[in-house]
Amino acid sequence: MPMNTPHSMRIWLSPPHLSGREGTFINDALESNWVAPLGPNVDHLEEELSSITGSPQVVCLSSGTAALHLALILLGVGLGDEVIVQSFTFAATANPVHYLGAQTVFVDSEPSTWNMSPVLLQEAISDRIRRRGRLPKAIIPVHLYGMPALMDEIQAIARWYDIPIIEDAAESLGSTIRGEPTGTRGEFGVLSFNGNKIITTSGGGALLTRSEHAASMARFLATQARDPAPHYEHSTVGYNYRLSNIAAGIGRAQLDMLEHRVAARRAIYRRYQRDLGEIPGITFLDERAGYLSNRWLTTVLFDEEVWGELARERVRRALATAEIESRPLWKPLHLQPLFADSPRYENGISEQLFSTGLCLPSGSALRPVEQEEIIERIIAALMYS
Repeated sequence: MPMNTPHSMRIWLSPPHLSGREGTFINDALESNWVAPLGPNVDHLEEELSSITGSPQVVCLSSGTAALHLALILLGVGLGDEVIVQSFTFAATANPVHYLGAQTVFVDSEPSTWNMSPVLLQEAISDRIRRRGRLPKAIIPVHLYGMPALMDEIQAIARWYDIPIIEDAAESLGSTIRGEPTGTRGEFGVLSFNGNKIITTSGGGALLTRSEHAASMARFLATQARDPAPHYEHSTVGYNYRLSNIAAGIGRAQLDMLEHRVAARRAIYRRYQRDLGEIPGITFLDERAGYLSNRWLTTVLFDEEVWGELARERVRRALATAEIESRPLWKPLHLQPLFADSPRYENGISEQLFSTGLCLPSGSALRPVEQEEIIERIIAALMYS
């Protein structure tokens, strides 16, 4: 598409990509009158996710945030506790810690995956023990943009101190480490099916665990913690966190296409890398040996020594002018006003990534002609502005 020819619709960063079969599952729910939370679609979606991820227990919930919240509750996190959280991530990773009156302790990134630095994780744990005389209650690494974190190293540290891990795999369904799906190595894993994720239920998430007891407790808490009785009896605070049968029907149709969606996003990444990666001062995040990223979002860095200050913003604004959505990489949580009082262990990597990095349109339905226009506009914004 020539650059002076406007496209007819806005190009979104990561829009939903329907399979065409969603209506079948939704209609089944409507015809059977299973429209309220829970029902056959929820049961089947949990079974199918268990099969795909290898997680023995899956609990489908209203959001990935709900799954994080329940995981923290099940680990006994409460008032005055500390939880170590990757700083380079979306605020939803940290918010549930504060729901419970606990404190986030932020750990910066390492350069090979952009995820939690094992070196700083070790430093953070040692320092929290020295300062407080007790261990953090949990560690939450994130598989950001679909790229798996250094779980071997993170797990070794967690095992040494006997601190449980909650894997935030909200962005990484379909990603693997040596063939093992992300979200299955910690005590808990968390998935998100928000509208911008690789598959969607319109809104939803899931909690993964090996523990049948933990899964049972999660289901109990997620359905208002109703005690077994013929009437409504409650002895524990509960939550309205279960996924609806209709939303789960959407998810079942989406999940059938997961392999194709991953393949499409990886192909989109490869074209960006092919057409832009040879230009000096433009870099992409490569996979480590044995790692497979679902490439949920393709991310790119613009070297300011080559392209000048705020090169990222020049590109973003040029794309926005053409009705093409792009977005800066996550602003580190240790820089967010909300978390100004949280301890942090920094090395400057996430701040540099935020300053120079951009997420490019990566939806699995992105057409080649649209991607060509995006690439041309990026080059023009750098070369001619």
